[in-house]
Amino acid sequence: MRWNNRGPIGPWEYVDRLRLRRAALRYATHGWAVTPGAYLAGHRFACGRAGCPIMGCHPAIESWEDDSSTDPARVARWWRRRPYTVLLATGWTFDVLEVPAAVGLRALGAVRLHTGVLGAASGAAHGPVAVTPAGRWMFLVSPGVDLGPELGSCLDILRHGRGSWIPAAPSRTPEGPVRWAVSPEQTGWRLPESAAVQAMLLDALDALGRRPRPTATVSVPRQMSTARRAA
Repeated sequence: MRWNNRGPIGPWEYVDRLRLRRAALRYATHGWAVTPGAYLAGHRFACGRAGCPIMGCHPAIESWEDDSSTDPARVARWWRRRPYTVLLATGWTFDVLEVPAAVGLRALGAVRLHTGVLGAASGAAHGPVAVTPAGRWMFLVSPGVDLGPELGSCLDILRHGRGSWIPAAPSRTPEGPVRWAVSPEQTGWRLPESAAVQAMLLDALDALGRRPRPTATVSVPRQMSTARRAA
């Protein structure tokens, strides 16, 4: 796809919009609330709101948390004109544990080795995993459980709950597309318990020589979810 400083050129914009809308409808159909995010225009994101100063990925509507939806008709309308990024609202159907690439890769390898993600068996930590081109791994888990003290003390490990969101495949960023390392279809759209995935992440930190001492738990505050992600 070719781009200028305003966005995609020619019929590829139409194709990209249909692809993103199809993905958004698939998530919504399975009960995952979606909301439109700013679309990529050159090397920055544009949401269409006059005077918006945010250059990174962000919701395209002010009341995104209240208006995120699983209604197919509403979702289809959002993607009628622009190739919006597909954002998934967290804290309702699922939370997300976001970790650095080294931790995510080792944890996923352990899940595949010990709980049969690639085979017929389904392990306790078996769940969807998304990867951003910037090297952040996002493990989708059942909602409502805070990070344990050890994970909570790691500034590069975040829990996305109520008031936060993640970009979902096949959304584009300046570095490339978001992708699934383990797609929801591979797991039957089932979500693992947060405790099982957190245990795997702690094992990965151990293997990397990074296991921290327990301190106070840190979550992504509602008012900081976008700013801290962009930092």
